[in-house]
Amino acid sequence: MPDDALIVFTPSGRRGRFALGTPVLTAARALGVDIDSVCGGRAICGRCQVEPSVGSFAKHGIESRAEHLGETSKAEAFYDSKRGIKAGRRLSCQAVIQGDLVIDVPADSQVHKQVVRKRAEVRDIEMDPAIRLHYVEVEEPDMHKPSGDLERLLQALKTQWGLEDLDECDLRTLQWLQMALRQGEWKVTVAVHRGKRITAIWPGFHDRAYGLAIDVGSTTIAAHLCDLSSGAVVASAGIMNPQIRFGEDLMSRVSYVMMNPGGEVEMTAAVRQATNTLIAQVADEANVNPSEILNAVFVGNPIMHHLLIGIDPTELGGAPFALATNSGMTLWAGELEMAINPDARVYILPCIAGHVGADTAGVILSEGPHWSDEIRLIVDVGTNAEIVLGNKDRLLAASSPTGPAFEGAQISGGQRAAPGAIERVRIDPETLEPRFKVIGSELWSDEAGFAEETARTGITGICGSGIIEVLGEMYLSGVLMGDGTIDGSAAARSPRVMADGRTFSYLLHDGEPEIRITQNDVRAIQLAKAALYAGARLLMDKLGVETVDRVVLAGAFGSHIDVKYAMVLGMIPDCDLEKVHAAGNAAGTGARIALLNQKGRDEIERVVRTIEKIETAVEPRFQEHFVEAMGIPHSTAPTPNLAEAVTLPERKAGNGAAAPEGVNAEPRRRRRRREAAPPAP
Repeated sequence: MPDDALIVFTPSGRRGRFALGTPVLTAARALGVDIDSVCGGRAICGRCQVEPSVGSFAKHGIESRAEHLGETSKAEAFYDSKRGIKAGRRLSCQAVIQGDLVIDVPADSQVHKQVVRKRAEVRDIEMDPAIRLHYVEVEEPDMHKPSGDLERLLQALKTQWGLEDLDECDLRTLQWLQMALRQGEWKVTVAVHRGKRITAIWPGFHDRAYGLAIDVGSTTIAAHLCDLSSGAVVASAGIMNPQIRFGEDLMSRVSYVMMNPGGEVEMTAAVRQATNTLIAQVADEANVNPSEILNAVFVGNPIMHHLLIGIDPTELGGAPFALATNSGMTLWAGELEMAINPDARVYILPCIAGHVGADTAGVILSEGPHWSDEIRLIVDVGTNAEIVLGNKDRLLAASSPTGPAFEGAQISGGQRAAPGAIERVRIDPETLEPRFKVIGSELWSDEAGFAEETARTGITGICGSGIIEVLGEMYLSGVLMGDGTIDGSAAARSPRVMADGRTFSYLLHDGEPEIRITQNDVRAIQLAKAALYAGARLLMDKLGVETVDRVVLAGAFGSHIDVKYAMVLGMIPDCDLEKVHAAGNAAGTGARIALLNQKGRDEIERVVRTIEKIETAVEPRFQEHFVEAMGIPHSTAPTPNLAEAVTLPERKAGNGAAAPEGVNAEPRRRRRRREAAPPAP
């Protein structure tokens, strides 16, 4: 019997082997996992709570079992009896390792809590919500004119509001109807959905109705509470998607379902619980009674879409990537266990293809390429990039498997966007000395007061936008060659370039922790950006164009990267930089449009039916484009627009389509095999 065990922490992905009996908190600290603790492991503060994940985790090669965590200690039981521990959680300072484990560190147990940077973008939206309030005066009952209360209410709405098609009423509303009419002395306010169905009723005059626009991302969930009369966003909140503990990327979650019967039920429960947590937050912030939330709109990628509504996503795990449904749908809030008015209507935007989801439909509704004369390339950058190309004449869509590297995963010093993470980088081209900004401070690292301002958070790692910028700056300053190799000869120019085994690395931050950019880090980003570019280039082939007029970067990550560095790395095709912009959380904006303008729902359902879906997994040219896109900015494609915006370094002899297998290899050495594209999503 082994005397040690493997433990993996999510969402950080850090892992290590520890002796049986080691407290989980001790293991976390040894691995640099971010867990809060004020009392120093005495089971007094309760801040170090973690949640063990139970099941088979093929990605980690682990069978994580409940019995692999030691029994509850007396101190832990005492704390639970006095202050309570959330169901399913343990105090990591008391729980001890007794076997292989996957441990999730909830956001509220982290010192550097996630900053979910999905905000409601400022946008003019024509107000035409699906839910409208109508105040009416209803004729009292008369034994000489027998008629039901509902029928007289319907007649009043027809007479006073011209609602000719209104002929249905929800059962719960009907059960409350007679009391509401009498309490209101035959004056009531009713909520009507799309002019056809009564969904709520209040005695007397009532003028408060709210709706939710919710973007269920694979990493984060963002919610915006809107006033349905004014369209104003009265509160917003974001939260980490708790499904991360089942797998960081979408395919890992599908794999979890395949390996663990009933896993889809667990993930559905997790995402619904997180949604209700957000609902409570925004309702409390805006001082809104959840019963006044009468409408909601959801967007999300196909796997999030299926799991939200309780559909097993297994079919999306392999060709032909069949959706259970790709139509828009309207449900009752009660069917999704939402903590709002149970008769609230929930609209879910249509999906486009097996890996192009309702979130992309939201982006299209927000950005309107189907109204444009220009050829627009819209990229929602995430663990699975969703790409749309075209104009009012023709639209194409595809997905490309970029993986989690852009969000900090698979990067040696990488982390998600949180206070203390490096997000901006500049490198002096002469001295190769860096300066940077971290989240939580407006100062650059070489400015007075930086150390004092960042003392509380420290410098904890580098997030996605920082990774893109540091690699772009390394390339522009000559540290990084066009094939993705860190140039060892640059060590003669600066001690920051140093040998790292058979390769070299660049020292970005000489402190605690030390943050280096390694050759493996570069390769991870090359693979991700090449997949992104290849997907875009494939759509350009299908549309028959060599250039695009405009590029839009959508999503939380896309909205925080500098478009110049995105083009320097070759994430996107060459384009006039003045016509490349970030759209912010365009999927969330699309959800708000559908919430506040019911015609938007009809519009996007019409447009989605016209979109041509391209499956990158079965397109032979995707591999070819992928290999060529491994070069920085690109191995073969011209970049005239980029050359006008920045001074590109002279390409050195031997730079190929992809980084060579070893940095010390001869420049003209032939590659032993062609670089393989990442697996299909």
